[in-house]
Amino acid sequence: MDTAAFIRLLQDTMACTDATTVKRIIRFRRASDYRYFLQQLSQVASSSSPQKSIRQMPSIRGISCRLPAEETLERFSGRVWIEKDCKISVHSSAQKSIIVDKGIPWGVNQIKAPQAWSTTTGHRIKVGVIDTGADFSHPDLRHSLSRGINLLNRSMLPHDDNGHGTHIAGTIAAANQLQGMIGVAPRALISPVKAFDHNGSAFVSDIILGIEWCIRNRMNVINMSFGMKTRSKALLGAVINAHNAGIIIVASSGNDGKRRTVDYPARYPQTIAVGATNKLRRVAPFSNRGAYIDVYAPGDKIVSAWLRGKYNEMSGTSMATSHVSGAIALLLAHKPGLTPTEIKTIIKRSVQPLRGSKARRTIGELDVMRMMQAVDKA
Repeated sequence: MDTAAFIRLLQDTMACTDATTVKRIIRFRRASDYRYFLQQLSQVASSSSPQKSIRQMPSIRGISCRLPAEETLERFSGRVWIEKDCKISVHSSAQKSIIVDKGIPWGVNQIKAPQAWSTTTGHRIKVGVIDTGADFSHPDLRHSLSRGINLLNRSMLPHDDNGHGTHIAGTIAAANQLQGMIGVAPRALISPVKAFDHNGSAFVSDIILGIEWCIRNRMNVINMSFGMKTRSKALLGAVINAHNAGIIIVASSGNDGKRRTVDYPARYPQTIAVGATNKLRRVAPFSNRGAYIDVYAPGDKIVSAWLRGKYNEMSGTSMATSHVSGAIALLLAHKPGLTPTEIKTIIKRSVQPLRGSKARRTIGELDVMRMMQAVDKA
C-alpha cells in the first residue's frame, strides 16, 4: 500500500474548503498497514498536517476523518474498508420534571432488586455508561461516580449538559437513602463516558472510542442506551472486542414500537438487547419487541436523577436498559467471573412471564431474585 499517497490524499482532501465533506470511518485490513500509516502520520510535520483532524481507533485498526462526499478511496479498496461515520441518538422520549417521590422507584421494586440487597449491592462493579455524561454534583450520585472520560473535550470532566446520562446513572446506582432515590445497584461504580452532545447525538466513531476506553479501564458492564437503524461493521468490531474482553454490553432496542426489528448495536448477538415494560408488566407501546429482544425491563414513566440535583420522569428503552445494567452489577458482585455469554443465559432463563403476551415463554421481564437463584443453583 502506498501509505505516503494515502496520507497525501487525506491532506489534500482536508485542505479542500469548498468541497462538501462527510465524516467517514476508514479501517485498515492489515495491522501492518495501520501501524505504518500511524508511523508516517506522526512524521508529517508540515503545517497542512491532517493529524489533528484524524481520530485514531486502534482497537479496530481504524481512523475517523472528514472526506469530500464523492471520495470513495476506490484505489485503496483492497487495503481499506470505508463506511460513513453515522450519527447515533439516545433512546428516550419526552420527559417531565417532577417533585421526587423519595425512596425506591417503581421499576427498581418491580424487578425485585431490593430483595437482593441483603446479599449484594453491586459493590465495586464498574459500569461504563456511554451517554451524555453525568451530574457530578447530584446528591444521589455523589458516591456512585468515578471520573470517567469526556470524549468531546478531554480536558474536562464528563459533565452532563443534556440530562439523559444522569437519568441512566440514577437508575443504575443512585444511593441516597434518606433524602433521595435508590438505584438498582447502589454500591456499583459508574464511569460516565461522555460521547453524546447536549442534543443527545454522537458519531459512531465517538461510541467506538468510548468502548475502547471501557476496555482499557476494565469496565465490567457497558450501558448503551442509544441506537441507530444502520449496521456499522466498525461498531460491530468494537463490540466484539469488548465482548472478548469479558465485558457485558447492555443495549436498548429502540422506541419505534416495531415487532420484527431492533436498532443497532442491540441487534448484534454480542449484546443484551432490552425492551421496555410498563407498571402492568406489559410491553410498553413504544418499545420494539419480538425475537431480537433478550429481556424486557421497566421503561415507562421512570423517575430518576436529573441535572442540578433535580428529578425527571422519562420513558424509553433507554430507561429499561439501565435497570438491566444495574441487575448485572448485582449479579457480578455476588458471583464474580461470570462471562458475558453465561450472564445472558442466566438472564434469559430467569425472566418473569409478561402479562397479556402471546410471546414465547422464554422472553419476559427481568427478575433479580430469579437471576440470583439461577446462579446459586448452577
